[in-house]
Amino acid sequence: MSVFLTILLAVQMITAVAMIGLILVQHGKGADMGAAFGSGGSGSLFGASGSANFLSRTTAVLATLFFACTLLLAYFGAARPAAGSGSVLEGAAVTAPAPAVVVPAAPASGAAQIPSK
Repeated sequence: MSVFLTILLAVQMITAVAMIGLILVQHGKGADMGAAFGSGGSGSLFGASGSANFLSRTTAVLATLFFACTLLLAYFGAARPAAGSGSVLEGAAVTAPAPAVVVPAAPASGAAQIPSK
C-alpha cells in the first residue's frame, strides 16, 4: 500500500508541475486582440488556433488526473487505522523527550548581586 501511495503522490506532483508549465505557456484572451493589431507574433509551433485546442485539452486532462489523484490520496489518508499511525506531528510528540526545567539558584548573599567592573 505504501508503494501505491508513493506512486500516486509522484503522479500528483508531476501533473501539478506540468499543469503550471502548460498554463504559463498559454496566452490569455486579450492576447488575440494585441496580435490583430500587430503588437505580437501570432505564429507559433502549433498554429494560431491549434495551440489553444492542444494546450487547453492537455491542461484539462492533467487537471482531471490531478483531481483524481487528490481524491484518492484523501481517501487512502482517511482510511488508515487510527491506532499507531497518526500524523507526523503526533508521532513526533510521542517520541520527543520532555524538556528539562532549569531552576535558577538563589544568590548566597546580597553582595553577589552587585555587578563588578
